[in-house]
Amino acid sequence: MWFNIIYDMYLEERISALAKLGDRIGALSDEEFDKLYRRIENNNSWFTYDNVKEAFSALKTILDQQALQEWVKPYGLEEVSERKDVGLMLAGNIPAVGFHDLLSVLISGHKASVKLSSTDTESIKWLVNELLYIEPRFSDQVSFEEMLKNKDAYIATGSDNSSRYFDYYFGKYPHVIRKNRTSVAVLNGDESEEDFKELAKDVFQYFGLGCRNVSKLFIPDKAVLQDFLPAIESFNPIANHHKYRNNYDYNKSIYLVNNEDHLDNGFLLLRESEELVSPISVLYYQKYSDTDTLTEELSKIEAKTQCIVSKGAWYPGSFPFGQAQCPALSDYADGVDTVSFLKGL
Repeated sequence: MWFNIIYDMYLEERISALAKLGDRIGALSDEEFDKLYRRIENNNSWFTYDNVKEAFSALKTILDQQALQEWVKPYGLEEVSERKDVGLMLAGNIPAVGFHDLLSVLISGHKASVKLSSTDTESIKWLVNELLYIEPRFSDQVSFEEMLKNKDAYIATGSDNSSRYFDYYFGKYPHVIRKNRTSVAVLNGDESEEDFKELAKDVFQYFGLGCRNVSKLFIPDKAVLQDFLPAIESFNPIANHHKYRNNYDYNKSIYLVNNEDHLDNGFLLLRESEELVSPISVLYYQKYSDTDTLTEELSKIEAKTQCIVSKGAWYPGSFPFGQAQCPALSDYADGVDTVSFLKGL
């Protein structure tokens, strides 16, 4: 049991403890990681060994002392005038996806009251337990709760439907409420085989379940797809996962029964559509005639787009292929600066 320790930490002490958590992740033995992975996977079978490994590797990268110091430098978080109790409704679509919100609250000096997603109950608990072992004074700043009532502020992540529920219950408090978003790729026809392999990471990592996963391609002409499909053949083992395979078989049968035009390489279905969010195992594409038309189309979906990827990040504001799931600490979800929100409470 962790005792309630009421004295505060200085900012540098908080940063140091969080950096040590990153070191702890990096020092996990194979046996320790395997034990942790099995707990996480038992809770959610989408969370495979490779996906959990990738998620925790990303956490280790951001929990770097220098990176943390550079991140918070502009905010002036040295003193917290009054600690606020912030309710966090965490997502659970990919392993530990809600940790950035928790990190933001802790480094800001506030208290995090955490409501875990039922699809990711183990990863955040493990991270918090390790952090409390490193620095017990954090025990006064984090708790797990089933009901988030009467908090000073809320940060909630969910679907378009759940956001209406969040608005109803939390709208009268200071809040950040996130809705459905997805990511897109912009191709210009100059992509190489290696470029397509990097793009495939953005499509297939975490089975495409993340809001930073690419669910749609904007292409200059359909011939690009004839190069894309053979280039990504090495990703075919994804179809060995039973849930992914079930989605692929189901969507393929729908397209065949309805005689809908599509491309199929045995583990990914490509379909032309003006829709944005594609089902698992499906990748939408849409043709554009010139960069002005492309910019116009992307501006229409800006409010629903988490990020854009392109070869070498040639499109303004985009990430390079392969980097969609590698956000920096300051790459805030939905473009909302969480730390500025927390500082203003």
